[in-house]
Amino acid sequence: MDFRWDLLAEYGPFFLKGTLLTIGLSIGSIIIGTVLGLLIGLGKMMKNQWAALPFKWYIAFFRGTPFMVQILLIHFAVVPVFLGETNAIVAAIVALSLNSAAYIAEIFRAGIQSIDKGQMEAARSLGMNHVQSMRFVILPQAFKRMIPPLGNEFIVLIKDSSLAALIAAPELMYWGQAMQGQYYRVWEPYLTAAAIYLVLTLSLSFLLSRLERRLATE
Repeated sequence: MDFRWDLLAEYGPFFLKGTLLTIGLSIGSIIIGTVLGLLIGLGKMMKNQWAALPFKWYIAFFRGTPFMVQILLIHFAVVPVFLGETNAIVAAIVALSLNSAAYIAEIFRAGIQSIDKGQMEAARSLGMNHVQSMRFVILPQAFKRMIPPLGNEFIVLIKDSSLAALIAAPELMYWGQAMQGQYYRVWEPYLTAAAIYLVLTLSLSFLLSRLERRLATE
């Protein structure tokens, strides 16, 4: 295999720009998806079944349809409605956030429901209202149990960000495809992209494992 290092040197700045955008897309989507996921998870747990129904439909739709379809719909149909024209970066962040929120909502729901009901009763007996009980008693305990599945979802989100190349968002995979299209080479662009994704996901796994160990000792 004739590996062309000179081509990597030429495309190095583009891969760097793409990596920075991939990190930005991932961080933004993780933050938005986590906030939305918490709200949707709490909404799905409401005792009023009619009020909880839209949240259940949301989760069913985003978990039951391909992410490729979602990102194309958001890019070509949803974003133009609000901006007047489409924007690949905005569409990528919105699609990644909405998709991850559906999975994160189920993680929050499972984590909250894993806490013994006596914890809520004890908090309420101390004079806390429902919101205070969730904030100060239930969620801190549930969060420790949710770190592993949340970490897995964040890693999946980083890898799913590669599909933003479909809508020409200039992230990492976009530049890999550009290099492949210009030089008709396969190994150099795609192995480089794979290596960078691997570094990103391993780094996130390391940080999450450190956080999990730290919380376990508290």
